Amino acid sequence: MSQVIVAADGPDSAAKSGAGIDTGHLGQTLRQVYEDSIDTQPIPDSQIDLLLRLRHKERDRRRSA
Repeated sequence: MSQVIVAADGPDSAAKSGAGIDTGHLGQTLRQVYEDSIDTQPIPDSQIDLLLRLRHKERDRRRSA
């Protein structure tokens, strides 16, 4: 499994600077990192809940924009 290191000023640095996060690029990067190691394992319920909350948050942001 390859490792990807992401440098940031802090956990909310993109949000504070006003720069949006490219979730498409993030998803592709995560897929490349994990596709060989955990592709055959089911997604845990906790991760599904996080993905659903992210989707709802993105949808709400698009509606308010």
